[in-house]
Amino acid sequence: MYTTMGWLLTSLLITLLLARGAIGYAHRRGMLDQPGQRRSHQLPTPRGGGIGIVVAMLICLPGALLSAPAALPPNLIAGLLMALLLVALAGWWDDHRSLPIWPRLGAQMLATGVFSLALLMTDLSWWWLPLLLIGGVWSINLHNFMDGIDGLLAQQAIFVGGGLALLAWGTAQPALALAAATLATAALGFWYYNRPLARIFMGDVGSGSVGLLIFAFSAMLWRQNHALLWPALILSSAFVVDASLTLLTRMWRGRRWYTAHREHLYQWLVRRGGTHARIDAVYLCWNLLIAAPLAWLAWSHLRMALPITMVAYLGATAAWLALKRRCLRRHLLKAPHVAA
Repeated sequence: MYTTMGWLLTSLLITLLLARGAIGYAHRRGMLDQPGQRRSHQLPTPRGGGIGIVVAMLICLPGALLSAPAALPPNLIAGLLMALLLVALAGWWDDHRSLPIWPRLGAQMLATGVFSLALLMTDLSWWWLPLLLIGGVWSINLHNFMDGIDGLLAQQAIFVGGGLALLAWGTAQPALALAAATLATAALGFWYYNRPLARIFMGDVGSGSVGLLIFAFSAMLWRQNHALLWPALILSSAFVVDASLTLLTRMWRGRRWYTAHREHLYQWLVRRGGTHARIDAVYLCWNLLIAAPLAWLAWSHLRMALPITMVAYLGATAAWLALKRRCLRRHLLKAPHVAA
């Protein structure tokens, strides 16, 4: 118990201290996100505060995964740390000066590949490698896409990290549970500075790293029991649906889907007058009232986990379509001469 509390407190304090220091560093280096047509904030705000989460996880993950019962194989831990470092370095570079899409994607592929190879070396079929690569890169990018308003991604990391910790604990994997819990406490430390009105943004260094860690912890659960993937996916349903449907919509309409935009549901809700705190509350309500109960139901009835997950994602899709249609209708009524 003392060891567990020690690692959780360590991840929280490291993130608090480094995120606070990152505010001054960003001001000195001119790393400020300026308000603009494609952004949802109104004041110049420092970025790069996610470095606190990265450093906290690099320090705490080895201890958490090795000190608790059911410790994970050392080569898997090394692969995870190397992958986290690669994604964080690419994000840190991009926060300082824009990194072109192909080098950034290459770093993400390399990082996901390193972790996936380490995971597959624990007696898993190598046929899973393509799916792991796709899943890892998509998780990194979708969490980057969803990091667009104050507090939203930090709040999601707290929820999903805590949920994955409970899933791991319930399946007798205390080491993995502690690792996921350290992500939740690190995200809590960053949320303190990122909650509305944000004093600093996470930046690519943080958003990509959070996406990688959520993917990695979910994959580690899947390694123990393939059916555990479904409750893990339910926890991330709000982000996965918003990012995926927005991307598919932009591709369907022939837009440059890889460029910055404000077409995610959370961005539309802000554009229609919602405050960042209120939009955060909308996603939190989905997580607590829908995703959490369905994830528990899927975990407690693993034979029915896939259909329960399908229900969760169909519900999230229906909610996304209804809210997006409402936003577009208000937009047309307010400015009928502007194409939606």
